Amino acid sequence: MSKYFDLTRRSFLKSSATAGALVLGTYFMGAAPRAMAGVLAKPSESAKMANLFVALRPDGVVEITCHRSEMGQQIRTALAQIVADEMEASWDKVVVIQGKGDPKYGDQNTDGSRSIRYNMQRLREMGASVRHLMQQAAATRWDVPFDSCSAVQHVVTHTSGKTLTYAELVNDALKITPPELDRITLKERSEWRYINTAMAHIDLKDIVTGKATFAADVLEPKALIAVVVRPPVVGGKVKSFDAKAVKAIDGVVDVVEIPAAKGAPQFQPKGGIAIIANNTWAAIKGRRALTVSWDDGKNGDYNSEAFKASLLETVSKPQKSVREKGDAANVLANASDKLVADYYVPHLAQAPMEPPCATAMYYKDRVDVWAATQNPQADMETVGAMIGMPKEKINVHVTMLGGGFGRKSKPDFSAEAAYLSMKTGKPIRVQWTREDDIQHGFYHAVSAQHIEASLDENGGIDAYLHRTAFSPIASTFQQDATAPFSFELRLGFTDNPINTPNMKLESGEAPAKARIGWMRSVSNIFHAFAIQSFIAEAAHKAGRDQKDYLLETIGPDRIIDVTEQNAEYDNYGADKDAYPLDIGRLRKAIEKVADMSGWGRELPKGRGLGIAAHRSFLTYVATVVEVEVSDAGDLKIIKSWASIDAGTVVNTDTVKNQVQGGSIFGITAAISDGITFDKGRAQQSNFHDYRVPRMSDAPLDVEVEIIPSDAPPAGVGEPATPVYAPALCNAIFAACGKRIRQLPIGNQLKA
Repeated sequence: MSKYFDLTRRSFLKSSATAGALVLGTYFMGAAPRAMAGVLAKPSESAKMANLFVALRPDGVVEITCHRSEMGQQIRTALAQIVADEMEASWDKVVVIQGKGDPKYGDQNTDGSRSIRYNMQRLREMGASVRHLMQQAAATRWDVPFDSCSAVQHVVTHTSGKTLTYAELVNDALKITPPELDRITLKERSEWRYINTAMAHIDLKDIVTGKATFAADVLEPKALIAVVVRPPVVGGKVKSFDAKAVKAIDGVVDVVEIPAAKGAPQFQPKGGIAIIANNTWAAIKGRRALTVSWDDGKNGDYNSEAFKASLLETVSKPQKSVREKGDAANVLANASDKLVADYYVPHLAQAPMEPPCATAMYYKDRVDVWAATQNPQADMETVGAMIGMPKEKINVHVTMLGGGFGRKSKPDFSAEAAYLSMKTGKPIRVQWTREDDIQHGFYHAVSAQHIEASLDENGGIDAYLHRTAFSPIASTFQQDATAPFSFELRLGFTDNPINTPNMKLESGEAPAKARIGWMRSVSNIFHAFAIQSFIAEAAHKAGRDQKDYLLETIGPDRIIDVTEQNAEYDNYGADKDAYPLDIGRLRKAIEKVADMSGWGRELPKGRGLGIAAHRSFLTYVATVVEVEVSDAGDLKIIKSWASIDAGTVVNTDTVKNQVQGGSIFGITAAISDGITFDKGRAQQSNFHDYRVPRMSDAPLDVEVEIIPSDAPPAGVGEPATPVYAPALCNAIFAACGKRIRQLPIGNQLKA
């Protein structure tokens, strides 16, 4: 097995010779400043650290290290595709190595739909560097010009016809200084072999045959199992407990109190009492036998109905302006024809199929952690802070994730395992149950939206006012934060595409009484729901077709720069010139999906089509949903269609899968009961009362088309979700005339 080193290009030769294999590193982002516990790391222009490696072994096998987490999105396949394509590697000689948590890789936080966007260029350069080295090694061996050699599929060929394999050239390549970037030639798009194809998931066979290792599959023979009784209210703590009955249960080894979180929640454990046993069943029985009383703290008064009323009250009044154009307030005050609507979305849970799980082994000078984590560097920081050890001493091994959706970027479960291992001196696996996950998560923010529009004589929007209020993610990192940061508002709010001469966007405050965290698509979910529902309502009021009115409302092809309208907007951290807010691309997505769905066709009674479109994570998605609503109010989703423009695409099959999965995830937002609270306690506990879509809830087909594009790669994992709920609710209105402004849909169709 080859070794991996921190190395610069200049030190490559010496280090790789020692390793006995050709090991190539590049240096890009790395030690970027971290504003929020390692969550918001961005590419750094100045950091120069080796981070991602390709190793070409003497037998010709290529090891490609994946520094991102695999949770079903096929990132291990996609990253390997990019490197292998540029290095002209034979696919059957490629293996993927999972990288541990380490800052040398740069950002490892697998969220925000940015794995390809952040890494594609540097991975291409890395692969091209290897190809260059192979050609140079062959040219030197043959004493011929570099340009007379070409590399194809693990073989370098001279114009004379003689050949050498990569395996035959490894030792020669070790003696060559890697090329500077200006000497590397990237392949033309027309030459791509793997990129922009539908290559199969490299882990699929292991997953379906049970060979893949998920967090709960990590079997340390001496590990004890822990389940935790956590405070039912965020900010609460143990008042007293009696573990006598627990310790009488066969298999229970120990009972350990975990300290309550201090200050802002960040990714700290909630605290509580851990039951440690020889097996999971004994630990669960022990937890049931525990007697404990709690001090609920200041969040013990959290009640969802009361909070909903307070949010709606907030958005009914003027709030802080975050984008302004023209004089919307004056036009609305004098409007002869107005449309006013309020929208509400409850807390939602990520609900991955695999609940959180981590195993930890504490030593005096280090800790080893195996975890289903989306962000191993956050594990390093959180575990280090929990046990008082430098993060550099925390080794985080990333397992496969049985779904993540944002939940597993918050490693409180890893910190629990490490703390318990430290206290007991034994390896500990902390196993969350489904109930733990539903009741003690980092929830998607509850929100209320208020929109007003003045309509001109043709029904067009000539003034638009939108107020949003939601418990901010900022509260997870800053104690008592009540207002969203700009990065939350730019998720579908400040980048509103409506083309009107008068617009005012306002943001209100909302305290957080629960832990608030990222969930697939984040604030785009409730912002897109409100905006796309409102546009459809305006279309109906104007007597216009939904699709035609949507196109008219977003206006002609053009580039929008919302910062010119006093908006703070970072464009998902991307350069505005490379990733402009392009209305032309949004229009094409709408027109494409309309064609796919046969928009405008006759439908039988009780059926309807709904449409919605939205830009998120720099990608443009439009969705049409066809539904049937019976006279009794029973809803059936017949089929849905989606078009996506995500710029340059690496794996076309992955993109379609992500859009299909994101669509089904969007159904959850629409039909789930949501997470509600009473006396600070989550009232849902499992899939029987936190409903995720069953097969009967899903359409038989989610048809997806990728719009070809040469634009830089954008996000794929999340953009299909925000459009689904509004498209679904617009379809319901078209089918039966009932407008859904508050989620979940629940029994609203029965009324």
